[in-house]
Amino acid sequence: MKSMIPQKHTFFIMLAVLMAGTLNACKNEVGKPNVIVILVDDLGATDLGCYGSDFYQTPHIDQLAGEGVRFTNSYSSCTVCSPTRASIMTGKYPARQHLTDWIEGHKYPWAKLKVPDWQMYLDSADHTLAEAFNNAGYFTAHVGKWHLGELEKDWPENHGFDINIGGWAKGAPHRNKTKGYKGYFAPYGNPRLEDGPDDEYLTERLTSEVCQLIDEKRNEPFFINFWLYNVHTPLQACEDKIEKYSALIDSTKRHQNPVYAAMVEHTDEAVGKVIAKLKEEGLYENTIILFSSDNGGLIGRKKNKVTNNYPFRHGKGGMYEGGVRIPTILYAPHNQSKGLVIDEAVVSTDYYPTLTQLAGIAIPDKQKSAMDGCSWLPLLNGEGTEDRDAIYWHYPHYHQEGAVPYSAIRMGDWKLIENFESGESELYNLKDDISETNNLINSDTTKAQYLKDKLNDWRLSVNAQMPSVNPEYDKSRSKKKR
Repeated sequence: MKSMIPQKHTFFIMLAVLMAGTLNACKNEVGKPNVIVILVDDLGATDLGCYGSDFYQTPHIDQLAGEGVRFTNSYSSCTVCSPTRASIMTGKYPARQHLTDWIEGHKYPWAKLKVPDWQMYLDSADHTLAEAFNNAGYFTAHVGKWHLGELEKDWPENHGFDINIGGWAKGAPHRNKTKGYKGYFAPYGNPRLEDGPDDEYLTERLTSEVCQLIDEKRNEPFFINFWLYNVHTPLQACEDKIEKYSALIDSTKRHQNPVYAAMVEHTDEAVGKVIAKLKEEGLYENTIILFSSDNGGLIGRKKNKVTNNYPFRHGKGGMYEGGVRIPTILYAPHNQSKGLVIDEAVVSTDYYPTLTQLAGIAIPDKQKSAMDGCSWLPLLNGEGTEDRDAIYWHYPHYHQEGAVPYSAIRMGDWKLIENFESGESELYNLKDDISETNNLINSDTTKAQYLKDKLNDWRLSVNAQMPSVNPEYDKSRSKKKR
């Protein structure tokens, strides 16, 4: 068919097409994906709608999961927060860094075992995830909880971040009646966050800070750590949300705490507002979002119940699945993996190599060889499993929620836990027994010994610190604080 376009206009149309193609090629060539890491504090493996909660409402996070990848066997590298956070920043197991407990940890001077003198800060010698992005030309910002050092020299601005909003020594919102600090409500008493109006809610404030950064840096690549203080204690939320969930309590539901439910909703709204801002600025389709938690959900004690991690056993500060199972969602728009569900076991040491590879940032071989994490790209692309045969945990400490010094290994469907205090081990087949109720240590001795040997070899390879006999041990006093 003869062209309907007048010949005299053909040249200009071809020129316009050529120019548009050139501009797009330039944009693709120099354009870099933005990255936002959203880390929720103490969010349990079943605390989201897309992970099975029958009470907490999380429509924005659920939608993110539907548009991205949801991991069903995701783990934190420790049962408490600081070690996991250090592993995210370095790609290394906490045991390798000797940063194995939250800073400053619980004190149990009369316990059966004496815990090692672990490192209570993120080592400045480590090349952090933020430094990797900063060196690649990214603006880097940390917003929210840090908890990786008591001294200012150990705070985010000294670990590769151009700006730090709200990250300091404290691991939870600051409460001090004498000084008027209210926790999640202003005034905050946070040296890295200027106080807003009285009773401003911390999560809403931090979300606004993130959205403002997106607005200011929309024309340059950015890497933002959005590490929420939610849903860590103290349990505090806006009254309208608490009233909403108080009216919805149903004894047949697994989750029951209306204040915690309100905090989860605050978290979901934060995610929704960040995504809405990205879409408003036309950045959503060029932004990688990783959503996760730093350890399993806090069950709480006696009358102070918080959440319920069923079917996983125990919770934060424990040695079983409930202490280290977490929800993890990855939205990587250029990877074409929308709605994917991955059952392969992954762990928080993987975030560093995964995010840098997705962003096209090369990590020096020497640095890469010192990492324990694996990139998820083979899983995302359907090319096979990750390049490792096991995941390890090492927690040579006591915790008020019940943990005693232990190590653990998961290999395939099998998990072995070595209890240093009792000297006994437990063996579970997680495929058949996700709740860890059937200890197979005496019925599958070959498998148990094999896993014990691998676990011991790994501890030696990372120079793991071990607890020792406590000369001050007093059986009558040892459990009074726990």
